[in-house]
Amino acid sequence: MKGLFAASFIGTSIEWYDYFIFGTAAALVFPTLFFPEASPEAATLASLSAFAAGFLIRPFGAAIVGHFGDRIGRKSMLVLTLILTGGSTFLIGVLPTYAAIGIGAPLLLVSLRLIQGFGVAGEWGGALLISTENAKPRQRAVYGSFAQFGVPVGVLTSNLAFLALSGLDDDAFFSYGWRIPFLLSAVLVVVGLIIRMRLSEPPEFAKAKREKTVIKVPFAELVRRHPRNLILGALAAIAPPAIGYAVTVYMLTYGTRVVGFDRTTLLTLILASTSVWILAIIGSAILSDRFDPKLLYAIGAVTAVIWPLPMFALVNTGSTGLALVAFLVAAIVQGIMAGAQGGLFTDMFDLKVRYSGIAVAYAVGATVAGAVTPVFPALYAAYDSSTPIALFLTALGLVSLVAVLGVRRVATAQDTEPATVPAGAPER
Repeated sequence: MKGLFAASFIGTSIEWYDYFIFGTAAALVFPTLFFPEASPEAATLASLSAFAAGFLIRPFGAAIVGHFGDRIGRKSMLVLTLILTGGSTFLIGVLPTYAAIGIGAPLLLVSLRLIQGFGVAGEWGGALLISTENAKPRQRAVYGSFAQFGVPVGVLTSNLAFLALSGLDDDAFFSYGWRIPFLLSAVLVVVGLIIRMRLSEPPEFAKAKREKTVIKVPFAELVRRHPRNLILGALAAIAPPAIGYAVTVYMLTYGTRVVGFDRTTLLTLILASTSVWILAIIGSAILSDRFDPKLLYAIGAVTAVIWPLPMFALVNTGSTGLALVAFLVAAIVQGIMAGAQGGLFTDMFDLKVRYSGIAVAYAVGATVAGAVTPVFPALYAAYDSSTPIALFLTALGLVSLVAVLGVRRVATAQDTEPATVPAGAPER
């Protein structure tokens, strides 16, 4: 169990650290250094659009990585995704800015963001399965939570990295300071690779490979046999990242430029909320295994519908204490759904297409949530109010709530005889 925890938790934490430092930099650094000729509003929009570009590639990355994950194995894809994500992150740290090479700078930035998005698209599915496929049926949510910890820990470490630089003056920060979190990725990737190279394939998948029951085109089989769960899973996956990116990315811009918080305060508040986020994941995972992951996920989706309006209202007061409450509750909202997601998504697809199914569903949902991030400043610019943004988040939460209620569980081999009988029963 310790090896699975390390491979899943540490690996995903490293990859999400890579992913989220881009989001933090997109709010704090990139508008000035890579889009300097635009107005502040247009530069922010362009920077967040670069952030969103990483989401647009994710469904393609998920389909390709998922295909090989279902054919070749989980371990090799986990190694590949770590290299892609970590390598592109390091290269961002050495990019010349607009002042040095002009339009080439933002073009290279977006290109590396696309590689980053491609890599992380297949990461979550592999990290989840390496844990859940080694778990008993009533332990899948808890084992699946190993991979889910990576998201809040990635937020925590990325914010810590930038917070550690808060003592620098603006000249130093914009000159070289912002590059340090990106360059540190190289060290983290080496650690992750050492851990993942020691992994073995889950017994159920290893048996399928020995018996040559893997299929040639998993995605085609996925669309043919599981279209309902694929679509509903993608829609259900929208709400958690939508709330998450509203807090961890957009709030850094909104809170500083509109409400008047300073950068260090907001980074500290977001950092503080991640501990609650992790605790919520643990609690939700335990309850999901005891009761039903679908029930817990639906409860989390209800909170995602309710919370956006109060969240912005609290932040708009300008009170540090009330903003902390806003972020803490948002962390609970995300944590409830994240804790249930591993068990829920694993049981939505059979073994032959499971990597493809959960990777594509998760990636499409995250793409919708992340790609609409630039909508937030556009809505504020159009209405001079945070209410339309909150209502937009509420609508996304409602979509996920309706979707998860329609999800159907798939019978798997582990339900009857762990790691011995090939999976493949149809949805019921």
